[in-house]
Formats: sequence, structure tokens, C-alpha cells
Amino acid sequence: MSIQNSNVSGDAASNRQMVILTDGHSNPVTAKTACSLLRYRQWEVKAILDRSAAGSTAGQLLGVGDEIPVVASLNDVPDAKTLVIGIAPSGGKIPTHWRAIVLEALSRGLNVVSGLHEFLAEDPEFAAAAAKSGAMIQDIRRNSEKDVANREGIRPDCLRILTVGQDCCVGKMVVAIELSRALQRSDQTTKFVATGQTGILIEGDGCPIDCVVSDFISGAVEKLVLKNQQRDILLIEGQGSLAHPRYSAVTLGLLHGCLPQGMILCYEAGRTAVHGMPKFGVTSLSELSVAYQTMANLMGPSKIIGVAMNGRLLSDSQASQERERVQNELGLPTCDVIRDGPDELVAAVENLRNELAGNEEPS
Repeated sequence: MSIQNSNVSGDAASNRQMVILTDGHSNPVTAKTACSLLRYRQWEVKAILDRSAAGSTAGQLLGVGDEIPVVASLNDVPDAKTLVIGIAPSGGKIPTHWRAIVLEALSRGLNVVSGLHEFLAEDPEFAAAAAKSGAMIQDIRRNSEKDVANREGIRPDCLRILTVGQDCCVGKMVVAIELSRALQRSDQTTKFVATGQTGILIEGDGCPIDCVVSDFISGAVEKLVLKNQQRDILLIEGQGSLAHPRYSAVTLGLLHGCLPQGMILCYEAGRTAVHGMPKFGVTSLSELSVAYQTMANLMGPSKIIGVAMNGRLLSDSQASQERERVQNELGLPTCDVIRDGPDELVAAVENLRNELAGNEEPS
């Protein structure tokens, strides 16, 4: 058996020939890992495994992935090389009824890739099956980060843009990827900096910030900046929310570790309660805008330059009205990067870069 550490640095273009496991959990929020791999690594995906939806397509089941088949068994995908755990559930544990599927994959010699907080390689039954077949178990969140932040050597002319959220699971990673790809079409070099398990699977490198010991979160993010700051612009994937009762510590450590000059505030239109905590209402965008800018400016000049609206719950007309409402309320460019494209936010990034040109900041 081979176990891979999750301080990943690999070839993002390698073909893993993946079967993505979402069995019984095939909704766009819980199965966000599956949805993002279907959106950004579709050529590597052979099938989705969900027994209750077998015979349909990924597009029909998850709204992305076009005609990629949904299958009932690994027998239906004989050329697969990798089984990917396609969900990110609260608590980060594997569903009990999936154990047999994972064991079958390992016994067939398929590599198993998981972004759960529960490390599959530490499970004796899984480890034994992998050792017998020679399969690899990759726990994306496994890491060995032990460095604190030092605030040294950071290039003032590398523009750092962080996606921040009203809540978790609102599309911060998607916004960062879409902006990075759009900016790559200009004459500036950009890099999407992954800080979560799905982003790492897509980009091929990064660090799982939400599984780093708290003292070392800012240091781990700083290392990502130092590693990639030869680019003109870094689009850094945000995590959680300052207003989330469970995940605010991760959000703040990431914010202070990457020292962003600009932030994109991300939210899901129509969401009224905190994800995973339905008794808690979401904090208003205007209040959060102040909070993020206040906390960021403790470390260096920073501001929110635009708003990314996730309008998946809205019709086109509703989305247009909501977009106009937020633009008027906050006085910031607002768009849904999937429905509208990212051009307005790209312009906001480029405007900030021009504004900061020639200005230096302490490092």
C-alpha cells in the first residue's frame, strides 16, 4: 500500500480515470467535490457511482457533467483507476454503507482518494485491503504543517486576491478558479491557490487549511504565497466564514496568512440560515463587508472589491433583480460567475492592480 501526504504537489493534468462516489448523497451541496471535479476535470471522470440513480447522467443528477454515466457498480467501469470520495459532509466521516464499496475498489487495485476529515489510510480494514492489492490511499487532508507565519519575503507586486464568504459552501473555490482562468487570458500570469480538498484535487497542489493545527494555519498559507508569488496575481481560495460559529477560526487564520490586498465577497442568494446550523441566520453582506475589511486591515491595507453571487436557487429574472439589489446596497460590482461570466470581477481585480501599481507595502 502507498499512502500519500496531502501537502500535494503533483501533475494536475494526469489522468486518474476516476469513478466518483456519491451514493445516496447526490445533491449539489453535499456532493460539491463531485460537482467541481465534473466541472473542472471532466475528462478524467469515467462515471458517478450512485445506485439509486443508475442509468441517468451526471448532468441529470447533479446539473453538471453532461453525459457522463451514473452507474450502480464498479463492474460497470472496468477501465477505472481511481475511486474518489465525492462528498464533503458535515463532520467529514465516510457513510457506513460506503465501506463495502471502498473495500471492493481497493481489492480491485483501484486507488482511493478521499478529502474527508476521517483518514481512510488509518482504517485497519482499508489499509489491509490496499496492502494486499498494492493500491494507494490518498487522504487529501493529511498534512504535516508545523511552521508559523513570519511576514518576511512577501513580494509587494504580487497581487493577492482572497475569496471570502457569507457562509461555507457558497462557491468561494469556483469564483477563485473562474477568475484565475479568465485572468490567464490577459497578459498577466495568475495562479489559483487551493486551500481545500476539492481545490487540491482540481489544481494538483495546495494545502488543506481546515486540517492544519491552529497555530500553523497562517504559516501554511504564507508558505503557499511564497511558493507561488512569482506570478502577477494569486487567486486564493477562501474557507468558511468569519460569521460561521464552527469555522471562523480557519477563516481568520487564512485571511491573516495570505495578506490579501483585495477580497471578493461570496454568497448564495436565497440562503437564510448558516450551513449545517439551521437555527442560526446568516449575517448580512453589509455587516460582513465591514468585518472582513476590519480584520484584514489589522495586518495590512485590504478591501472588498466585488461580490460574487451564487444564484443557483434563482430564476434568471430573480437573479437579475438580486444582482441589482446587492450592487446598489454595497456599491460594488456583483455577478454570478457561472450564469453571467466573471468579467465584472475580472475588471475589479485589474482596476485594483492598476491602483496599486508603484505602491509598496511592508513585508
